[in-house]
Amino acid sequence: MRFLASLIFIGVLATAANSDVTSRNGGPSNSQMLSKGGDGGIDGVAFFRPVLSGVLYRSGFKGGDKDRTGLSEGQRETLCGEGFSTGFYADFGKNTEYGRTSCGNGSFDYQSARSSRPSAVMASIHEVIQNPGKGPVLVHCMWGVHSSGALSAMALVQFCGWTEERAKEYWNDARNGAPCSGGCDPWIDSKFSNFSVDPKLKISTEQQAAICPK
Repeated sequence: MRFLASLIFIGVLATAANSDVTSRNGGPSNSQMLSKGGDGGIDGVAFFRPVLSGVLYRSGFKGGDKDRTGLSEGQRETLCGEGFSTGFYADFGKNTEYGRTSCGNGSFDYQSARSSRPSAVMASIHEVIQNPGKGPVLVHCMWGVHSSGALSAMALVQFCGWTEERAKEYWNDARNGAPCSGGCDPWIDSKFSNFSVDPKLKISTEQQAAICPK
């Protein structure tokens, strides 16, 4: 019986790791958005979480990215193979080589991002929403709790109509208790001070229903 239970548990993990990240299935649940154990099936990745179903995911690195080198070639190839089209390293990738990784008929475009200058990330997310055949965006930072969370919170305001207050609460809940230099309220407030909803990136209610959190 214990052996059977172990097999079932392994099967569940495998299914989660190999789930279709491109599916726009009505939006992630709160528990999925705050999950602490996921790696998305990508070795070395931590806190892999959905933000907008089939469109935006976030993550960090197991143990952090102390050398600031970002995603390895193998990790990029895995993401490309899973269907991701774009990746952003927020704030920390000073020693990272960015560029495009090809896989089969697809490619993964890896870029630098700043949580204090979110416009390029928002534009990329909007492009994916408007083109269902284009794979999702992954936003990651060193640990997967601060900068990737800030950009994810802004996306929820931009595309799902969340209030800034609600988005900041999500950021704080997903922070896993990690400290913030200078205090966490001032930290996230400073990021949002450089963000405003762009009316050119507005999406339809039907699109919101397909991707925004439940």
